[in-house]
Amino acid sequence: MIRFVWFSAVGTVLHLMLPPVRVAALRLLGAHVGKGCVILDCSFFNAYHYGFKTLTIGNHCFIGDEVMIDLRGETTIEDSATVSNRVSLVTHMNVGFPDHPLQRRYPTKESSILLKKCCYIGLGAIILPGVTVGEESVVGAGAVVTKNVPPGAVVVGVPAKVVK
Repeated sequence: MIRFVWFSAVGTVLHLMLPPVRVAALRLLGAHVGKGCVILDCSFFNAYHYGFKTLTIGNHCFIGDEVMIDLRGETTIEDSATVSNRVSLVTHMNVGFPDHPLQRRYPTKESSILLKKCCYIGLGAIILPGVTVGEESVVGAGAVVTKNVPPGAVVVGVPAKVVK
């Protein structure tokens, strides 16, 4: 409970920071953040599990406003990737408390997300656990990505499908 309260307070303070200060704070908290990154007002959740050490952001990345990053599993964003506003990067699935009736059929599962170099994630997209978005790929606005995206592809829709 103490870790939850601590990381909730940290998240609140991060929202108050200007982007360059936020980048420095994330580094101090254990995230690996490269040079030249712009991280606008995003939210980090489930930090109380492992802290910020599960987050790696390469050089010259842009992360927009209202992006939600789940820190339960590893999230790696490689160099020059762009994550537009209101994107959700979800690294785990959990149906509820340990005694929830669905836990037997759907146990908690966490899996990493990898956004390869120079990819672009459009406004409001959702990237689900275990997904790799290939180098120089584009994920269209509002897409729900449930499977890996090949390098250089464009995916759109729910669920996301390759269109180019």
